Amino acid sequence: MSLTLLLGGARSGKSSLAVEIGRRFDGPVTYVATAPVVDDDMADRIERHRDERPASWRTIEEEVDLDGAVRSVDEGLVIVDCVTLWTSNLMWREIDDDEIRRRAVDAAATCAARSERVVVISNEVGLGVHPEAELGRRYRDLLGWVNQSFAAVADPALLLVAGKAVVLSDPWQTLDP
Repeated sequence: MSLTLLLGGARSGKSSLAVEIGRRFDGPVTYVATAPVVDDDMADRIERHRDERPASWRTIEEEVDLDGAVRSVDEGLVIVDCVTLWTSNLMWREIDDDEIRRRAVDAAATCAARSERVVVISNEVGLGVHPEAELGRRYRDLLGWVNQSFAAVADPALLLVAGKAVVLSDPWQTLDP
């Protein structure tokens, strides 16, 4: 498989690890950025991420068509940052949950089918408190399904906590039948 999934909370080290993977890759690197500029804080965050990346890397800014963005890269490593924002971008466009889940399955399959590695970053948002608002609960649940779609075809899938990684495995490889 050619898909690596990096999951974790805010400031867990996901993006830093993805950038380091890119720096160590011997070949072209394409960075697919899904973040929309919605306010000054987001603009600052995007600028910091740009500054962390080598100038030689190609950047594709794509908020919606993740599958198409990955397919457009002919060679080299692809880093997708991030599925978390991609999911919310689709929700804000009022795309229904079934369609978002279908798009996630398709994008994950495209990433896993590439001959060269794809690193996909996503947040794990289901570990916190139960969201008070219906939209927050919907987003948490939907992102959980999207993350499962990518994890199902990723090898490896890592959970990052404080810059350290835990390898995620199929539970049935560990449990007795």
